[in-house]
Amino acid sequence: MTTPADEHERTMAFADIAFGQIKALRQPASPRHFEIWYNYATGYNPSLNQTINESLSRNGTLSEADVDRIYETYISPTRFSDRLDHVGAQVQGEIEQVMDMIGAAAGSASDYSQNLANVAQKLGTSPEGAGVRNIVESLVQATREMQQNNRELEARLSASKREIDQLHENLQAVRNESLTDPLTGLANRKSFDEGLTKAMADARANKAHLSLLMIDVDHFKRFNDTFGHVTGDQVLRLVAISVKHNVKDGALAARYGGEEFAVVLPGTALTAATTLADHVRRAVMVKELKKRSNGESLGRVTISIGIAALRASDTPQTFIERADGSLYTAKRNGRNQVINESDPKVAAAVASKVA
Repeated sequence: MTTPADEHERTMAFADIAFGQIKALRQPASPRHFEIWYNYATGYNPSLNQTINESLSRNGTLSEADVDRIYETYISPTRFSDRLDHVGAQVQGEIEQVMDMIGAAAGSASDYSQNLANVAQKLGTSPEGAGVRNIVESLVQATREMQQNNRELEARLSASKREIDQLHENLQAVRNESLTDPLTGLANRKSFDEGLTKAMADARANKAHLSLLMIDVDHFKRFNDTFGHVTGDQVLRLVAISVKHNVKDGALAARYGGEEFAVVLPGTALTAATTLADHVRRAVMVKELKKRSNGESLGRVTISIGIAALRASDTPQTFIERADGSLYTAKRNGRNQVINESDPKVAAAVASKVA
């Protein structure tokens, strides 16, 4: 868990890096420029960093056009809604086309019906011989035209169905992107907040267990300061992979913020959640971190985990606070351990704070 003092120090370091980049490139110290460089300093958005690095390598600086493009692509709060609006408009256009085709088909059927009515009338008044032959030929021709219209309509409807299926996939991809942390592939904070609220409601409705894990990387700032943000990102991915491989289907694993993760465990009592959490801790601890460029060993990573179980009176905030309190106790008692809220050390820590 990051204490307020640690968080202040860490975020101030990011701010210093951002202002340093602005000063080095002699750019305006505007909110937009600062936000771009602050995001760059955190390293939380690899795609943003890659785009900036490519621009710097190519041009030696960021032009105002580059700044605008990067902001709109990676930071602007409207970027997902704009994309959803765009895809939604495409879907609407396809639906309108389908409706037009259905209208055209109805018109063709109406024309065909009218042709048959005309033929029936002629049959009623026509003499035998050539007249009957002409009527039959007219009927055959009308049938052929209707068959051709049906084939064309079927082909156009099939094409529209494929297009709508693709648009649906695009919509789902945009939605998934808006709910996923780009660095770790876990759910992001927005997705976690929504998922926790739903899980609490479901647990109460079904009278089921629900546990919450709060996970923090031990000495993460030291990794960043010693080895740089690239290695820090590697640490976060390692933890994320260990979490994903050890939680069961139906659990919600999320990057809560910075180096902190959260896991919502539906249908899981406190004891079972503690066992699972220790599996995650061990999975992280046994992995050796290596430098990608030369394979140099950078040591091992450890994590601390705090756990709480849902209570009848809980709000999402109180639920998180209790799990976070258990995490804080784990950090204070030496790190690299799992502590749940029933542990006497948690009660002692709460008592010492009150005192």
